[in-house]
Amino acid sequence: MQIHLDAIGGMAGDMFAAALLDAFPEHEAGVLASVRAAARGADCALIVHNDGVLQGRRFVVAERDEPGHHHDHHHAHHHAHEPAHGQHGAHAHRHWSEIRAGLCDAGLDPAVRDHALAIFGHLAEAEARVHGIPVADVAFHEVGALDSIADIVAAAHLAAATGATRWSVSALPLGSGRVRTQHGFLPVPAPATALLLEGFATIDDGVPGERVTPTGAAILRHLCGQGGPSREPRRLARSGIGFGTRTLPALSNCVRALVFAEAGSGARAVGRHRDLAVIEFEVDDQSAEDLAMGLDRLRALPDVLDAVQMPVFGKKGRMMTHVRVLARAEALEAAAEACFRETTTIGLRHRIDSGIALDRTSRTVAVGGHDLRVKTVARPGGATAKAEADDALAHEGHAARESLRRAAEQLALAEHADEDRT
Repeated sequence: MQIHLDAIGGMAGDMFAAALLDAFPEHEAGVLASVRAAARGADCALIVHNDGVLQGRRFVVAERDEPGHHHDHHHAHHHAHEPAHGQHGAHAHRHWSEIRAGLCDAGLDPAVRDHALAIFGHLAEAEARVHGIPVADVAFHEVGALDSIADIVAAAHLAAATGATRWSVSALPLGSGRVRTQHGFLPVPAPATALLLEGFATIDDGVPGERVTPTGAAILRHLCGQGGPSREPRRLARSGIGFGTRTLPALSNCVRALVFAEAGSGARAVGRHRDLAVIEFEVDDQSAEDLAMGLDRLRALPDVLDAVQMPVFGKKGRMMTHVRVLARAEALEAAAEACFRETTTIGLRHRIDSGIALDRTSRTVAVGGHDLRVKTVARPGGATAKAEADDALAHEGHAARESLRRAAEQLALAEHADEDRT
């Protein structure tokens, strides 16, 4: 399952939770139970909301100040999507160690607990960098309040319960202006938010105010990293809309969650879809010997899948070498830098292609006192195996080498079949 977040109005913890619960209403009871366990003294509810254009949900947290009285935090702070920069009285200062201990002692499901600790960990690291102090010394002000703990625990529960294997987010609106905090007025995006969003695509849509809060940014950092949406075939399974508290001019203040199932789900899929970075360039002023060494170094990089070369004719009919490098999509920039480092090219082209790769395993088998590496590939018509030719070099004669490789391949296929049966 893949989930893409469309940050129409921005991103905040309550907006994330509301969008996911709108898409997955079956998880509402579980989310409420996790929040009650971790944010004691707080009540939360999922309510229907319509801004006159779209209908979705809002995730509302209310603190029980005294019996019979509830204070709705998400309604009380109109200057932000969530009360990440508001005043919360006695709850306004909480040390990171206190929050961490509370999450560990709350009896949460281990997966929910780990997601929540990771999200708060991102916040702690960002705050430590902003204030120039060790992470262990971070004392949260606004984000330590009950409602923000509730938002993060809700997000953690949904991350665990949905089981999504990939998360992505659209370009994020940065907003503008100033926001009032317990540190005084800070620029938008707040310094901690800016650190958490490093590497994410952003836009300026002309709408001012705090559009992404620290809690929302920490959730994105944890789930999405810097990855973009997948280009592989997939089926749109469901969607949901989560609203924030602000009213934006001519724009719905919401997050939309698009939930995708892999195109092959429900049937036996052939191979694994993957995104590939394709880098191409020509070289005409590097010796064949040095270029061969450079390409070998490129192939040795962990994120480079292959590098091939072929002769082409360039300007004035001169012979050149065309190079094509395949790398993992998320490693495009690093692979391009390596191409410039290992070759004499001064320009290259790149793109992201969708591909399918068959599942394969590598194993070492012993035949006749010799160890040979064998790659086993799961093909639709049955598994195949291929032994590494280099491992048979010590044998003199083509027939001897061929016999050794065939024996190794048969042994590898037998081991593969035994593993499938077990």
